[in-house]
Amino acid sequence: MSDVVVYSIVSLSVLGTLAAIILYIIAQKFKVYEDPRIDKVQEALPGANCGGCGMPGCRPFAEELVKADDISELNCPVADNEAMGEIAKILGKELGEKTPLVAVVKCNGSPEHRPKTSHYEGASECRIATELYRGESDCPYGCLGLGECERACKFDAIHINKETGLPVVTDEKCTACNACVVACPRDIIELRKKNKKDRKVYVSCINEDKGGIARKSCKVACIGCGKCVEVCQFDAITLENNLAYIDSYKCTLCRKCPPVCPTNAILEENFPPRKEKKKAGDSAANKS
Repeated sequence: MSDVVVYSIVSLSVLGTLAAIILYIIAQKFKVYEDPRIDKVQEALPGANCGGCGMPGCRPFAEELVKADDISELNCPVADNEAMGEIAKILGKELGEKTPLVAVVKCNGSPEHRPKTSHYEGASECRIATELYRGESDCPYGCLGLGECERACKFDAIHINKETGLPVVTDEKCTACNACVVACPRDIIELRKKNKKDRKVYVSCINEDKGGIARKSCKVACIGCGKCVEVCQFDAITLENNLAYIDSYKCTLCRKCPPVCPTNAILEENFPPRKEKKKAGDSAANKS
């Protein structure tokens, strides 16, 4: 082997070694330290990457949890109290229990209640349709039924009912990730407190028109009569802009408001059937 070849090999070896040393020094100097707890927190999260926490994914949310001094305001809607408790234990931080939520559709304007007066043939996107026209009925507040909420849900928890044209939420699957709420351009979907046995009482309407106009648009529209406010003993119902609203945190599910609503705009779900009150004439007949 000639001296030139040996010299070349030695020179390349020395240069390679020097380059490796320089790269190592640079790597150590600019090394970014990552808290090992981030991996543990990410493992404890559901891994849905739904964005319900306000972050683009579970990894950024885990990083935010580790970085924050107070995690009480940080919440993964998909994780239950047990999972969030495990995360708090990993981080050695305090975290109170969260109230379970569920998505609720505040529109009951099916064709039988809200007849179609026009036909839409544009893009099948709620956001586009709501910019172009008021809807296929006379109610400018009602659900458009084009399924943007259904497409936004990653948990198969909301679907458009083909008969009513309205979204239906499957409570057991809903994780309260807020995706459908954000997707709806008319703010028809709301996250409400989830009660035992999925029982709920709410005003299924967002029409703010005056009574006569609202009722003409939809038979089950809230007309702002205030009768529900009068019977509520728990200050759970407010009336603003011709529209009643029931606070799910104040509501005790006493069910005194649905019977007094003249348009049946207040829905009560997952309760046992009401017992029919006996009439005075029936009581007299039974005694005889």
